[in-house]
Amino acid sequence: MKHIAIIMDGNGRWAKERGLPRAEGHRAGAESVREVMDACKELGVKYLTLYAFSSENWNRPEAEIEALMTLLDTFLDEKAEELDKQNVRLKAIGQIERLPQSTRDRLERIQAHTAKNDSMTLVLALSYGAREEITHAAKSIAQAAIDGKISPEDITNDLFAQHLYTADIPDPDLLIRTSGEMRISNFLLWQISYSEIVIVKKMWPDFRQGDLFAAVEEFNKRHRRFGAL
Repeated sequence: MKHIAIIMDGNGRWAKERGLPRAEGHRAGAESVREVMDACKELGVKYLTLYAFSSENWNRPEAEIEALMTLLDTFLDEKAEELDKQNVRLKAIGQIERLPQSTRDRLERIQAHTAKNDSMTLVLALSYGAREEITHAAKSIAQAAIDGKISPEDITNDLFAQHLYTADIPDPDLLIRTSGEMRISNFLLWQISYSEIVIVKKMWPDFRQGDLFAAVEEFNKRHRRFGAL
C-alpha cells in the first residue's frame, strides 16, 4: 500500500461529550496525528494525506478558526525538525493563499527544507475542497488551450490529473473516515475513484495506531477490481 488518506472527523463532538470547548477536541486530535504518522512509517506507507482544514471550515466561528490556526502553527513548529530527522517530506495542498501569512511562511519553509526527503510524504489538506480543486484544474487546462499549448483532443484523464494539487502524488489506496459518518465531505473526489473506504466509529481524538492497523487489515481482505468484474 502506497497511500492512505484520512478524514479526521469528530473533534468537536468528542469535546462536546466531555463538556469541553471545541478547540480542546482539535488539540486532543493532534496526538492522533502523531500516532498515525508513526504507524504509517512502521507499515512502510509512502504517502499519508490528512484532511486538516476544509474550505468550508472558514464558515466556522472566528474563535474556532483562530484556535485551529494556532494549533497548526504549533504542530508545524514542533514537527519541523522531527520530520526532517525521520526523512519525511511535507506537502500542503489546497487554497493555501487563504491561510494566515505566518502559517504560509511556516509551510513554505518546512516544505522547502524537507523537499528532498523520501521516506514518506505527509500531505496536509488545508483550506481544501475537492470541487474547488477540480474547478482550478479546469481553469488551468482552459487557459492552456487558449494559449495554444493544448487542443481539446489532448485532454485525457492523465492530463487532467496533472493539473490537480496532487499531480505528483499517487491516488489513495485506502480512505479512512473516523466518527462513523458515511460521507466524503468534498475530499479528493477525483483521486478516490477506486480507493477502498473504511469507516471507523471512533472520534478522531480516540483514534490510535491499533485502529489504523485494523483498517489496513480490513483493506488487505478486500479484492480491488478498479471497475472490472
